[in-house]
Amino acid sequence: MENAIDESVAGPTPAAAATVPQPSPALTSDVVPVGTPLEWPIVDADGTPLFASGATVATADERAFLFKHFRPYRGDLLDADEQATAKSEPSPDSTTPLTIKDMHLEIGSLIGVRSQLGSGAPMHPCRIIGFAPNHALFVTPPLHQGRMLDLRLNENIEIVAIASQAVFRFVCTVESVCRAPFDYVVLSKPGVIRRLRERKSIRVHSHLAVRFSVDTNGESYEGLGLAKGISALGMSLTTTEPLGAVGTRVRVAFRLKSADMDSDVETTAIIRNVQKGGAAGESTTHGLELDQLDPNQQIAMKVYVFDRQDDVSYWSNGLR
Repeated sequence: MENAIDESVAGPTPAAAATVPQPSPALTSDVVPVGTPLEWPIVDADGTPLFASGATVATADERAFLFKHFRPYRGDLLDADEQATAKSEPSPDSTTPLTIKDMHLEIGSLIGVRSQLGSGAPMHPCRIIGFAPNHALFVTPPLHQGRMLDLRLNENIEIVAIASQAVFRFVCTVESVCRAPFDYVVLSKPGVIRRLRERKSIRVHSHLAVRFSVDTNGESYEGLGLAKGISALGMSLTTTEPLGAVGTRVRVAFRLKSADMDSDVETTAIIRNVQKGGAAGESTTHGLELDQLDPNQQIAMKVYVFDRQDDVSYWSNGLR
């Protein structure tokens, strides 16, 4: 009998103790506070930042907007393996081999350079300064944090070249790194060239989380919007409330993912038009012109647009 009593009051087995529920990274509306600083960051399903830890979801409408347009997760619990992978690179639009002449590049054309080994590495900007008869390229040294990028002889590098009507991607070999009479790099004749077509005013459909602030000199962001369309120089941004009158400058931050790069963009934009919802509670759409993009950001914007050329629309109301 003593043994039976001992068994009846015994503590939980290890298996039972192991069933303590763990917090889920996926968020529901009821666990996101309104008007109170967040204790953890909120990210979208692919890891894109939506709200930083300590930020505040200002109103119930903003919280509803968050769950309507995104898939919010706790950023401190979301495993990187659970994040959505980027879209595979679209197939070329033509089987006809392209040559360097087909690109119509000019002296001074902006290009982005990165090692072919670093598929996720950022592009480093430089410019074309000359062409050789054998189609080799002379370029200014790519810069990283103000210093020359360390390029090795015979290294293969990936290049994104931005011409007047298209973006091209190809691979070259570093043939020479020269120091006299000035710093420049000699690249081999381009390998297989891939073209993504551009026409003026082209815009692609998007689903980008955009943090915004009407304080252009601040360090934090006041709210969250959705960019449903984006071009190389602007976007159509939807928010719960108007951000300001036409001509007002706002600060925006968003993340661009493409087949070529993964870039964070923080810049300012000018409101070019405002379309308020017709009924109470409806969202407001803003036409924004991004007016202070650095060379890296320009490359990222153009590549993002051209990688989505199969899903295009055109700006209206004077947007570019």
